[in-house]
Amino acid sequence: MRAERDEVHHADPEGPSGTQSVDRAMALLDLIGRRSVEGVSLSGLVAGSGLNKATVRRLVLALIRAGMVAQDEASRLYHLGDQAQVLGAMAAQRPGLARLAGESVMRLAQEVGDAALLSVRRGASSLCLLREDGAYPIRTHALVPGQMHPLGVGAGSLALLAALPEGEREEVMAANAAHLARAFPHYAPRLPALVAETAAQGFALNPGLIFEGSWGMGVALRHPGGRLAGALSIAAVDSRMREARRPELLERLRAEAARIERKLAQVAPRQGG
Repeated sequence: MRAERDEVHHADPEGPSGTQSVDRAMALLDLIGRRSVEGVSLSGLVAGSGLNKATVRRLVLALIRAGMVAQDEASRLYHLGDQAQVLGAMAAQRPGLARLAGESVMRLAQEVGDAALLSVRRGASSLCLLREDGAYPIRTHALVPGQMHPLGVGAGSLALLAALPEGEREEVMAANAAHLARAFPHYAPRLPALVAETAAQGFALNPGLIFEGSWGMGVALRHPGGRLAGALSIAAVDSRMREARRPELLERLRAEAARIERKLAQVAPRQGG
């Protein structure tokens, strides 16, 4: 442990400083948070972050000192720490999007019988905040809470991307182009047309283009002034989203989106916009 403590004071071989170190530490915290229940190893963090081992160890030790991360003494795996849990509980008390939309996400899943999801934008990516599964026994598990995709990948994510101003939209797609080409080679060439179609019709439809048999439909959520708040979507197996059923799904989706936006409007004065 002495060696690990001393290492914190050595210069990082990659020399990150300032906001770069913060960004990397937050990325590691995100990786640990997504696997906090089972835990994640140091080698797993190195592989998941693309950083070298010395950098990962240095940043994780800083997160441990801050109480954001804890290491199991027996398994040596990393989990979220007590301070992260405290902050999560405090955040849950605020009237944020997840809290305001929770009832609608649950009701939508109950009404349609399939999965209902809430997503938000995080830079050039989308993050799934909430998921509720309906009663239909066959489910698609293409997206779970805490999972991130490049903006445009998946129905909710596509709705988010299409809702951006055109110039910003183009910047995001350019930033994600290389990653999309590697991770989703069959989908990437179709994205510009899908974005244009989504923007024109006011909702996103993913007809099993990311994972075969996994369909989705999504709409953007906005704050009272028009600022993008997130996206509400439905995910289902292909047989549950055939053309005859889509109007009903879209109607229920838009109804719950409108309820969420009304709640956003009610808290806007207290949150300054």
